[in-house]
Amino acid sequence: MTSTVVPSSASVVSPDDRAVPLTAADRERLHRHARTAARRASRGHLAAVLASITVDAPAGIDPMAVVGCGRRADEPWSVYEQRDRDGQVLATLGVVDALEASGPNRFSTVAQAWASRSCDAVGDLGTGQEAEGLVATGGFAFADDGATAPAWDGFAPASLHVPLLALAGRSGRVRATIAVRVTAGEDPAAVVEAALARVDGLAPARPPLLDPEPVRRARVDSALPPAHYEDAVARSVERIRAGEFEKIVLAREVQVTGRPTPDPAAVLGVMREAYAGCCVLAVGRGPRTFIAATPELLVRRAGNRVATLALAGTTGRSSDPAVEVHLAEHLLRSAKDREEHAIVVRRIVDRLDDVAIWTTHPPAPQVVQAASAQHLATPIRAHLASSVGVLDLVERLHPTPAVGGFPEEAALPRIPATEGMDRGWYAGPVGWIDAAGDGDFSVALRSALLEPETARCFAGVGVVAGSDPASELAETEVKLQALLPLLSA
Repeated sequence: MTSTVVPSSASVVSPDDRAVPLTAADRERLHRHARTAARRASRGHLAAVLASITVDAPAGIDPMAVVGCGRRADEPWSVYEQRDRDGQVLATLGVVDALEASGPNRFSTVAQAWASRSCDAVGDLGTGQEAEGLVATGGFAFADDGATAPAWDGFAPASLHVPLLALAGRSGRVRATIAVRVTAGEDPAAVVEAALARVDGLAPARPPLLDPEPVRRARVDSALPPAHYEDAVARSVERIRAGEFEKIVLAREVQVTGRPTPDPAAVLGVMREAYAGCCVLAVGRGPRTFIAATPELLVRRAGNRVATLALAGTTGRSSDPAVEVHLAEHLLRSAKDREEHAIVVRRIVDRLDDVAIWTTHPPAPQVVQAASAQHLATPIRAHLASSVGVLDLVERLHPTPAVGGFPEEAALPRIPATEGMDRGWYAGPVGWIDAAGDGDFSVALRSALLEPETARCFAGVGVVAGSDPASELAETEVKLQALLPLLSA
């Protein structure tokens, strides 16, 4: 990527200028935890055990900028930021343990691996701040065996990383967690010193700026002709009217080529300002970074409390307040959009009812505004009957009819051939889980895969019996405007 400021392994940051200054007591505590982890690995015949410490980071540091600017070439990193939730952010760097899987059992495989790792781990007791302490971050492809196309190299169908450094912020307070993985028979001191050296090399930063005058102009092309998409919608409407299924979501890909792709950290810096009401996220694997500014929460679990959001039905926005109100009123009255939205609400509630004491939601949807579109939205809350982890809830809810189809067994198998592409992580769950099984996952919409010379932008729409192919194509163009101007200007 261009414009990236990445310190080399030889970079030296003054102790007074470190993003995460550590005291001698902090360093000794990590050494002590690592020694305990080594003994636990040896006595329990375990392959490895995680050890971590959590400390306060300096007031005012920007976790996203520290990670985005401090990352080395091809070093894994991630950002999960929701500014409208008291500035909540989780930014991570490096990887000490990778949990990956594919196939129909990918969610449970990763969930079991994380439960085992976090149960065996040695670390500090947290203060209760959300996303604090030992965490695993990452995401999942839309399909059980998705992300197999060459463009998605490095992104497994299920992939969570335990980071070397996690910076969790909310309400102006930032907590830093440093983690190591110690194997039986390994020298824990050497492992800890290597981790501390990496963290000591990070300095506070501001997001880099996008180049206002790139040397070369970008070229924007549909991966497949727009007529192909309209035909796919028309064929799907015929199947819906024939009774094969009620709804199917179809996506398309638009590619930006012709010049080096902007630095993902610079793109994120613009996205966080433009889309304060959305979850802005990034997952970097090797030379590729997946980014999104999504308005759709898949599931958030905090103890027995669960929150999710049904989001389906879209119209445009306008700089004219009167026109914008008219568009919103038309969306609320649209039988096609209300039908599409009701399908999503019913399915989410049905899935949560199986594990909840109660589930509640407003009787009618409301209109919410994102930067480039307005949507029908219904917030849904539930109280769990037992301790069901967030990854179990992710498996239960993904994919909602907002990004897949309904009924799933009839609609989902039709998607790959009808779209003619590998969605990869587009419309998949991306987020984090902590040691208690709490976590936060969003549906990766308004997203793009950034490669050094190509940016792949994705957008989709829900197709129902009343869908018009030309209108659905136009809706994808509205949704593509979330990221396309940043990547092609």
